[in-house]
Amino acid sequence: MRHTANVTAGDELVSVIMPAHNSARFIAETVESVIAQTYPHWELLIVDDNSSDITVAIISDYAARDPRIRLTELTAKGGPAVARNTAIAQAAGRYVAFLDSDDIWLPHKLAEQIAFMKRTQSPFTYASYERISEEGDPLGVVTVPHRVDFRRLLRRNVIGCLTAVYDRHHFGTTLMPMIRKGQDYGLWLQLLRRTEEARGLPDVLGRYRVQTRSISSNKLDSAVWVWRLYREVIGLSVPDAAYCFTHYAASGVGFRLAQSLRRAGRA
Repeated sequence: MRHTANVTAGDELVSVIMPAHNSARFIAETVESVIAQTYPHWELLIVDDNSSDITVAIISDYAARDPRIRLTELTAKGGPAVARNTAIAQAAGRYVAFLDSDDIWLPHKLAEQIAFMKRTQSPFTYASYERISEEGDPLGVVTVPHRVDFRRLLRRNVIGCLTAVYDRHHFGTTLMPMIRKGQDYGLWLQLLRRTEEARGLPDVLGRYRVQTRSISSNKLDSAVWVWRLYREVIGLSVPDAAYCFTHYAASGVGFRLAQSLRRAGRA
């Protein structure tokens, strides 16, 4: 494992956490969306999870030109939780934000969200986002609720990873649970056990790329990991886990139906 020198910490600094694995197709566009932020106080911590394509070369070129971009290379594939936690452990900023290597931020994302966190004194926030295809075609907007607490989030994960930001002054350095899927959902639940609520911005601040072969595309496998998250990470009883899982599954079906109807309406 190797990485470049650290970046000076400060109350304004946002540490952007980005795992990457064979991400050569999209990662340049993703990194460019961070560079294009109107908010200047950020560091981009990219952890390459033992890629076999030219991902490292692309990241290295950006890192050589911008000292705010730091690359860490894992010598063995560890999965998204390992990559993200490696980056979180290196974070120097007050705020920790998340962006996967195929997603995109809009230029005002950090400026609007950090201002919102300061104005509302909210230590954990998220925002609405647009879903796009692999080619970048729009697939609909995911509009989020203004608030969510622990019990409500147990029944449905309304927080898109590319929009989440938490304040280390409130939570300290908090890592994702070491599970293969749903580690972001697990982190949101752990954070909400330690604060009253998370606050949502209705504005669309990012674009989530839907890949047909992504790790989250296998719905049955994902459902198994949600159950394990409830039982093994959160520690719910079997009845409570069953109750939350029923709501989670129902909300997923409803969401996919709504998306299908929106696409049909545009056809």
